[in-house]
Amino acid sequence: QLQLVESGGGLVQPGGSLRLSCVASESTLDRYVIGWFRQVPGKDRESIGYISSSGDDTTYVHSLKGRFAISRDNAKNTVYLQMNSLKPEDTAVYSCAAGNYPLVSDWAYEYWGQGTQVTVSS
Repeated sequence: QLQLVESGGGLVQPGGSLRLSCVASESTLDRYVIGWFRQVPGKDRESIGYISSSGDDTTYVHSLKGRFAISRDNAKNTVYLQMNSLKPEDTAVYSCAAGNYPLVSDWAYEYWGQGTQVTVSS
């Protein structure tokens, strides 16, 4: 079973940047669409966007486009989420997920990482 592990979270000041990584346990990551999501305790999980299996296509939710960018290096079994101009409201647990369909909805994703905490605060 595919396992995903996120890393790169932490505390960052408003306006700062972070790059999260999502590493797969298998070399089959290039078969999957990878989505990034975030969740604040007590709130619904929010989609950030996804990247196609080849990496040729990315889609973002409108509100985050321009500040967040998803990329992948299939040779390293790794997908990245670059986050710039971070705001306190970006504070959340960020998770990656693997699926077979290029959709933003979380139900489309079969394998999930455990998440990494991102805290934006001065």
